[in-house]
Amino acid sequence: MKSGLEKYVEESIIPMYDGFDAGHGRKHVKAVIEEALRLAGFYDVDSDMVYAAAAYHDTGLCVDRKTHHLESARIIRTDKRLGDWFTPDEIEVIAQAAEDHRASSDHEPRTIYGKIIAEADRQIIPESIILRTVQYGFKHYPELDKEGHWRRTCQHMAEKYDVGGYIKLWIPESGNAVGLSGLREIIHDKSRLRTYFETAYNNEVARIQGR
Repeated sequence: MKSGLEKYVEESIIPMYDGFDAGHGRKHVKAVIEEALRLAGFYDVDSDMVYAAAAYHDTGLCVDRKTHHLESARIIRTDKRLGDWFTPDEIEVIAQAAEDHRASSDHEPRTIYGKIIAEADRQIIPESIILRTVQYGFKHYPELDKEGHWRRTCQHMAEKYDVGGYIKLWIPESGNAVGLSGLREIIHDKSRLRTYFETAYNNEVARIQGR
């Protein structure tokens, strides 16, 4: 990795995630970076650019959830320190990768970098997906009671992950296709989904109470 890049990211960028909801915290960005670098090994890409795009991909949450992908790209384009390691054209590719990572995007990622970041961000492990859904609900819908969170979880699972949902996969070397198939089986079995929800909900309550 280019000298100083990792140190800057670890000290100035990763800490931003500590202020986001638990589903988009430091653990999440670390996992996205790790998976993005793994997927990068299958393609002729610059691993430093992949690393930077993964590290910055959700930084826009510090401004707004709905447009966080656009804000992340803005942060990349205006971070003058990135010029120490990348050319203006490379910075634009990194910004586009962050801009294109969102699952609800209405267009295919413009570059292989965008596809790698989008795929790494999916992390379709049923337990993790359901937990992150509950965590997001706790952060952004604190007025909901337990049954309200359950209904929101069911709605989100159907809209995003069920057959016909808006999630799309781009990189065949990831394990997301298998994970998505397993998650859909759970979605179609409400008793199983409820069991996963109960575990996630109770774990999040315990986490909050243990602060």
